Amino acid sequence: MATQRKKKRNLWIWTGLIVLIVAVILGVAVTARGNSTKLEPSQLAKAERGDIARSVVATGKVQPITKVEVKSKASGIVTRLDTDINAQVKRGQVLAQLDQIEILAQVAAQKAQLTAAESNARAAAAAIEYDKISAEAPDLPMYKHTYDRALQMSKDGVVSQQALDDAQQKYLFAANTRDKAVAQIAVDTSKLHQAQAQVQQSQASLKQLQEQLSYTTIASPMDGVILSRDVELGDAISSILVMGSTATLVMTIGDIEHVYVQGKVDESDIGKVYLGQTARIKVESFKDKTFLGKVTRIAPLGVEKDNVTTFEVRVSIDNPGGELKANMTANAEILLEEHKAVLTVPEQAVIYDKDRKASVEVPDPKQKKGRRKVDIKAGISNGTKTEVLAGLNPGDTVILQQ
Repeated sequence: MATQRKKKRNLWIWTGLIVLIVAVILGVAVTARGNSTKLEPSQLAKAERGDIARSVVATGKVQPITKVEVKSKASGIVTRLDTDINAQVKRGQVLAQLDQIEILAQVAAQKAQLTAAESNARAAAAAIEYDKISAEAPDLPMYKHTYDRALQMSKDGVVSQQALDDAQQKYLFAANTRDKAVAQIAVDTSKLHQAQAQVQQSQASLKQLQEQLSYTTIASPMDGVILSRDVELGDAISSILVMGSTATLVMTIGDIEHVYVQGKVDESDIGKVYLGQTARIKVESFKDKTFLGKVTRIAPLGVEKDNVTTFEVRVSIDNPGGELKANMTANAEILLEEHKAVLTVPEQAVIYDKDRKASVEVPDPKQKKGRRKVDIKAGISNGTKTEVLAGLNPGDTVILQQ
């Protein structure tokens, strides 16, 4: 009996110890759970007044508003290059020179032909003047008077028949010379017209050759900067007049003082984008600098891809310092709405339900979880902060959602 009581007492002791251990473990767990409601400072933020803007970002490459690909009207070998990339050039400034030997020889030959044609024209004009003098026949009245007198005297028997025949012959010869001169005027006038036509033809051919000679000098069509130089000394280049768009590209020139970024804007936002709208441009090369621009073009036709319709928007930027380079990747932030001095909270603190109703959580030690839900009326958001129209006051603490 004593042994049985001893065993029973030991059983109760061990049972009590087990219950005590379990109670301790449960207490620790409850305590740990209670401590879990404690919020770290990194989980909290304040409702603050500030400026907020809603915007869309159009990403694209920086391009000069005016850019020209320079090609040659002449074919030939590059004999001189007068500029290089990144150089400032003026309209009409010589960029490159092609070989001129052959075309110069053609110009010289054509000048000689023109000189000969002009000489023929002068000779024809002189012949006409000579014919006019001959056609006037200043001696013909005298020969006519002499013949008439000899004829009368012959009737009177005063002069011989031989003298009459001589006077008649001289008169008829002078009259015939006059008639021939009058006819020759028409012939020489025709020759003059032919010579003048030859002069005009030679002048046109010379002008054409001189124009072709000018093609061998490649000049800048605009004020700007050399963006690329695509030929070297000794390179053979083809004429754009012969090869068209496949002709050799000599250089590319652009006006980098006025550039633009062209990107896509979703159809849901395009209704709030308008010409002249302000935009902020950021590029990777100048992380701490913001360039200002304006919307200067909005495509009237959208493009659908993967069931998303977007519109091309161009943002023009003044770039007098030339900091923005062609083909830099840029983000143009177009401001859709901007509210100043409004109450805002971090976007991470805002909770939306299935009906898109907004709320935030604020610390509340009285609550079981140490936090309380507060309904708010949300305004615009820029992806980082959200405007609070109602429900909070400046300085209120909100909990950032994990």
